[in-house]
Amino acid sequence: MMPRRHQAAARLFIAGALWLCASQAQAEAQYQLEKVVELNRHGIRPPTPGNRKDIEAATHRAWTTWTTRDGELTGHGYAAVENKGRWEGEHYRRLGLLTAGCPQPQDVYVRASPLQRTRATAQALVDGAFPGCGVEVHRVEGEDDPLFQTEAFPATNTDPAKQLAAVRAKAGDLAARQQALQPAVQALKHAVCSPDADCSYFDKPWQIKQGKSGKASIDGLSVLANMVETLRLGWNENLPLSQLAWGNITSSVQITAVLPLLTANYDLGNDVMYTAQKRGSILLNTMLQGVGQGVSGTTDRLPDTRWLLLVAHDTNIAMVRTLMNFTWTLPGYTRGNIPPGSSLVFERWRDTKSGERFLHVYFQGQSLDDLRRLQTVDDQHPLLREEWRQSDCRITEVGTLCPMKTALKALNRNLDSASITPVSYQ
Repeated sequence: MMPRRHQAAARLFIAGALWLCASQAQAEAQYQLEKVVELNRHGIRPPTPGNRKDIEAATHRAWTTWTTRDGELTGHGYAAVENKGRWEGEHYRRLGLLTAGCPQPQDVYVRASPLQRTRATAQALVDGAFPGCGVEVHRVEGEDDPLFQTEAFPATNTDPAKQLAAVRAKAGDLAARQQALQPAVQALKHAVCSPDADCSYFDKPWQIKQGKSGKASIDGLSVLANMVETLRLGWNENLPLSQLAWGNITSSVQITAVLPLLTANYDLGNDVMYTAQKRGSILLNTMLQGVGQGVSGTTDRLPDTRWLLLVAHDTNIAMVRTLMNFTWTLPGYTRGNIPPGSSLVFERWRDTKSGERFLHVYFQGQSLDDLRRLQTVDDQHPLLREEWRQSDCRITEVGTLCPMKTALKALNRNLDSASITPVSYQ
């Protein structure tokens, strides 16, 4: 039998443990998650047909042919996204946003860009979060969705002269930019150029070029950025090293070293404010209306669900984050990088004591190596995350919470109302 002094100590320990648990539960209960709006990038894919043509012309050699058709989600990419979806489903059940079992219609609504890679990514997310439930993935008929393919619609397309002026203003001295990025250019050249091939493309002066559609891009840089993206995706896909840059890349550190070229291409492409206002306002407005639904201004057209999941492209995320004045640097990546399967998340929380509502806004994704090895997302291997914040936000046990009223005001600031047109959700 336990001595009395030990019994007393045990009772004291148990009482302390119960008090600690009660305190933690009380702290957790102070904030209740009410709503989530998430904008997800598609998962791992081979280069698109157009990108393959350009990078092979610049290097004068054939790049690896993947088992999946160019531009389409791979089996490895599906599995990586399913891992993320499984964690998100479990996470939101723990937080009380979702109930056990298959979701009810008011629990989740999923809309994907019409391309195969985005539709398949959406399917992987819901298969992970709601296995065996057959959650519907919504999409428009045809190839162009007004939420995502905004360049295809007059109201959300850019004026060629204004876009050219905006890119010129942001680019500044292109020669100086090109010179500053020479370490990344030379590392890429070493990885993908055959010693006996003509690799003069890597020394080509960068210039602003405008296509027939009026889209402005940086001639020289854009193809290098496509090479970098293809190498990064190949690393994520777990391609054999012999098939990745002909054996010249053997570690994720080498991928990180060339990622500054992707950042530079974002800076002078979808991250240009004028471009983002014309082509990204409709999507950011949809996300803000979704997270404020039932509390602030909203639209009758938007489905009223606890989790609104939109699956699109890195270009969409880039334009939205530009309007938000939000950027991030996840470990192992460069500024503003948008890995496959990553997402921009808006959460609405309510303080159960005061009734005040807050937004928790962040970007999340897996590391280069976790994607390569299909690492399960869990407490030991969490998603990389960086939070949006402003001066009146508070640090809490559920993350950085920003008063909803002032957060919405800030996030609405750069929207172009003329580019926000009605969207059907039938």
